[in-house]
Amino acid sequence: MIKIKSVKIFLKAQVSAFSGGVTDYGLMILLTEKLHIHFAFSILISGTIGGAVNFFINRYWAFINNNGYAIPAKKQAFRFFSVVLGSISLKSTGTYLLHQTLNMDYRIGRLLIDSIVSYGFNYPLMKFWVFSIKTNANKKVETCGLKKHSDIYA
Repeated sequence: MIKIKSVKIFLKAQVSAFSGGVTDYGLMILLTEKLHIHFAFSILISGTIGGAVNFFINRYWAFINNNGYAIPAKKQAFRFFSVVLGSISLKSTGTYLLHQTLNMDYRIGRLLIDSIVSYGFNYPLMKFWVFSIKTNANKKVETCGLKKHSDIYA
């Protein structure tokens, strides 16, 4: 049975991923088309910036939970950017391989690879490792964020 809370978290995470993704994809196009940086390097740069956007939206909106304590921000950021580094590597390599082997336009290949990496790699790691929380019984639960919703405005 699917819980409504899980669906809400998933949808919020997708909005966050979309925001970071639009930043990432738009910047990749700009860097590649206007500044003539090879798309594999553009993906590295744009992925880092898009990742930062995604991290802050996830931490302060998508994965907030009041039922436990959050992983400290520095540790969470380290975990997040470890996942982002893996994600960027998969996206850059996958896009390059599609371009080289199938002569697929990098923009189309990137969208295809992004969808696979997003659902198969990023979301599970974000949910269960980066933004997981501990309850008072040290039992992992689904999501994370700040100790209290009011911490956002502190």
